[in-house]
Amino acid sequence: MKQQLFKKVVATGLVLTMVMGGGTAAFAKGNEHGNDHGKGSDKWNYNSNNNYNNNSMDKFDVKGNIQIRINFDDLKSAQWAMRYIASLASKRVFEGYEDGTFKPDNSVSRIEAITAAVRLMGLREKAESSTEMQTKLNFKDADKIPSWAVGYVAVALENDLFTENDDAVQPQKDADRLWATTLLVKALKLETEAKAKMNTSLTFKDAKHIPAGSVGYVAVAIEKGLVDGFEDNTFRPGQSVTRAQLAALLDRTGNQLPDQDQNASSGTVSTAVYNNVLSLTKSGATTQYVLHPDAFVLRNGVKVSVSALQVGDEVKVRSYNNTVVFIEVTKLAQVNQSFGVVGTLNGTTLNAQGKIATISINQNVNGVNQTAVYNVAADVALTGNLSLFTQGHLVELKGQNQVVTSIDVKA
Repeated sequence: MKQQLFKKVVATGLVLTMVMGGGTAAFAKGNEHGNDHGKGSDKWNYNSNNNYNNNSMDKFDVKGNIQIRINFDDLKSAQWAMRYIASLASKRVFEGYEDGTFKPDNSVSRIEAITAAVRLMGLREKAESSTEMQTKLNFKDADKIPSWAVGYVAVALENDLFTENDDAVQPQKDADRLWATTLLVKALKLETEAKAKMNTSLTFKDAKHIPAGSVGYVAVAIEKGLVDGFEDNTFRPGQSVTRAQLAALLDRTGNQLPDQDQNASSGTVSTAVYNNVLSLTKSGATTQYVLHPDAFVLRNGVKVSVSALQVGDEVKVRSYNNTVVFIEVTKLAQVNQSFGVVGTLNGTTLNAQGKIATISINQNVNGVNQTAVYNVAADVALTGNLSLFTQGHLVELKGQNQVVTSIDVKA
């Protein structure tokens, strides 16, 4: 019986959206795309009971498991940001809307950006605790802060995301590029470094529009690779940030924060993905992970199907409910690498032409029985006693770049 080896990612604009009850948003390097994005009018809203509602409800199945929304319908204008959006969604930093859209060109409010920054710092649970939610805030516009966000503002205060001169949150004000850049530099705990760079000479054409007290924050953000200018060498400090743009800035910032995600794992791909299972080896131990059918896979900066993963790729994965939803290749497998392995035949799968597509063998590694799966070349050489090419018999596999080019059936 012919089997389909891989389930391919077929949805365009693939994004993993996890359960989130609060607001989030998006920002990026200014020259990701030189064009300006207009402000969006579809804002996040609040109902009559002052409870937060972002048109995207927490999703659970009948067993209480998180349901994943993976396909946004409106990312054509922000394909460049897809990888950032997916990465953040897999960390539960922010999501899209219940109608299947992400609205990448919509502008972001300050409260949404603050919420995302706090979550990025791994402080979501603390911000949503009953203690923080009941904090009495001393801002003059405290009554304008939605009830769901009180804990986030309190935690932001505790972590110096505000300055001693901030007397208002202005939660519904659009977050501009300068304000968002400053916020994320503070989230990285680089304020001391920023203050030491206040006399930096910025070379942007509109550098005079960056306040003297903010120069250091911009300098640090540029140095850390979080943000830079537009193609016309402007920074545009007062330009509103879009959801797609903030996604990129948040993801770059998150990559420089300690990884506090208990759902994250890493390792080296040890066998070809088979039956939607990914095998990773780390410190000599191999662990198998079940993949979500639409897992987002990022390899060499490009979204690919799981079949593009190569044995030897070093990856980071994030899981929910014991299912991998995001895979990022952090180091590519070496090319032109020959291999030879011996094991007992476990099984094969055939392609549409009836030829061997994959072969799996059982091996004893350090006293542990493991199953390894390999892709097979179309012109594979099959040698030895072919009458013994049956399950449980010894075979030797040789190949290049984890693709089997010869199978020798041992007598």
